Amino acid sequence: MIDLHSHTTASDGQYPPATLVARAAAAGVTVLAVTDHDTVAGLAEAKAAALTHGVELVPGIELSAFVYGKEAHILGHFLRPEDPDLARFADRLRDERTWRMEAMVARMRELGFPVRMEHVRRVAGDAQLGRPHLARVLVDQGWCVDMKAAFDRFLGTGRAAWVERFKLEGAEAIRLIRAAGGTATLAHPGSSKMERGEIQALARAGLSGLEVLSADHNPAVRQKYLALASEFDLVPTFGSDFHGEAVAPDHRLGVAAMPPELFLKLRARAPSSAA
Repeated sequence: MIDLHSHTTASDGQYPPATLVARAAAAGVTVLAVTDHDTVAGLAEAKAAALTHGVELVPGIELSAFVYGKEAHILGHFLRPEDPDLARFADRLRDERTWRMEAMVARMRELGFPVRMEHVRRVAGDAQLGRPHLARVLVDQGWCVDMKAAFDRFLGTGRAAWVERFKLEGAEAIRLIRAAGGTATLAHPGSSKMERGEIQALARAGLSGLEVLSADHNPAVRQKYLALASEFDLVPTFGSDFHGEAVAPDHRLGVAAMPPELFLKLRARAPSSAA
């Protein structure tokens, strides 16, 4: 079973990289892409665990970007984690995430909630700071009933504690991924409300794949994006977007299975495969 979308505690996942790989193997996954948000920090641990469990690890990342003003998540697969340009950009994004979190915490305090950065850091551990960590603080303190409520009231786009993020253009995200030897795939286009124009623009910029099978897509949405993948010669990909049962219970390992021939087709499009 091939799963090209998963997350660890290096970003906003529930499990450390080694635990994620072990759970994936137990669920029948034989090829797993670890695609943490804006970081490759978990890949070394995941690679070592993959060797132990007989899983083929696809080194990856998920970059948050924008196309025509809409937020898009671009998955990188088969990339070189040690690429210096990618590493420098990941460092920049880490610093930006810290600044943004400090600003959101300040807004929560202005709203009368005594949140402190150390509370968020305690929840995040070694992971990059992100809104889910602040949401967890709000739930743990009893200020929100659950994570969804925290986003709906405070942390979602345009809500009371929202702070605009650094805007990476989709074409630049694709360039970074391809320069690091990887393929670029648009993740969960349905939940990002990506339409034909946005997908065409990304395809022209070098997009290789379109994540068609996702827990966020019903059968009609899958058919829509299968047709767009065919129109723009994009490889349909399959990924669970697994974060952990406590984070996203509807996204489970061992459910999204990518046909091997499509996996090989995507891998053949990686610049690193021609090196």
